[in-house]
Amino acid sequence: MGTAGTNAHYTGASPDAIQHHYDVSNDFYRLWLDENRVYSCALWQDGDTLESAQLRKLDYFVEQTGAAGSARVLDIGCGWGALLRRLTEVHGVGAAVGLTLSEEQAQAARSLGLPGCDVRLENWKDHRPTDQYDAVISIGAFEHFARRGLSRAERVAGYRAFFESCRSWLRPGGRLGLQTVGKGNTVKLDRRYIRDIAFVSDDIFPETEPPRLSEILEASELIFDPIAVRFDGDHYGRTIRTWLERLKDNRDAAEAVAGTDTVLKYERYLEVTAQSFEKRYANLFRITFR
Repeated sequence: MGTAGTNAHYTGASPDAIQHHYDVSNDFYRLWLDENRVYSCALWQDGDTLESAQLRKLDYFVEQTGAAGSARVLDIGCGWGALLRRLTEVHGVGAAVGLTLSEEQAQAARSLGLPGCDVRLENWKDHRPTDQYDAVISIGAFEHFARRGLSRAERVAGYRAFFESCRSWLRPGGRLGLQTVGKGNTVKLDRRYIRDIAFVSDDIFPETEPPRLSEILEASELIFDPIAVRFDGDHYGRTIRTWLERLKDNRDAAEAVAGTDTVLKYERYLEVTAQSFEKRYANLFRITFR
């Protein structure tokens, strides 16, 4: 049975904006991310390494969505393929489809040669699966689903199109696992932070506007039931501090790969975003929908 997604109105970042960030260089990201190149907030426990905390995060979403042992799983924003590998090599998933807008990520994920995996350079709005999925997981992509400058109503409408598509792709009773950066509840922002976050918005993540939790829940209403919500901004602060330390430790190699200007820009971006989570200007949401 074939299923088509809804005729979604896309309000998110363009492929050019995504590639501006994620296609800097696979070798560059390899120098400071964990060995599986998971570029999203880890799930930490005492005694963790970055690698173990990232695997715990992947396993958390597999457990939350009931994906282990299932026939088909969709990974929206599959990055360099870490979750696809975990699903098929560890959790016995028969077939996994990964979507990304990054050409370099797609090439890297395909190069893993994972059996049963289909990596597509494709926007979620254009996805037309040949059969329904048992679970959908999206980690670190939702923050790109609304461009800056949209009204709240426009953002919610765009998010709602995403949730409607996910529901049409899932088997009855299927679950959606979502992890996204979101806006925090701190009302008063200091002037320096406003300047620094403008740099991140303009130079690092163009065409991107993180959501508020209320926008996500409003957009999913009458489509999904949210059955678990975690607020893990402190986990992201720790993750980014770890990335920054690793980048500084590998600065010479990073400059050789990406150039001095890029390395300095990324060090500034990581410092600013770490502070945004530490000061609660930003938060990290992990939400399970049924």
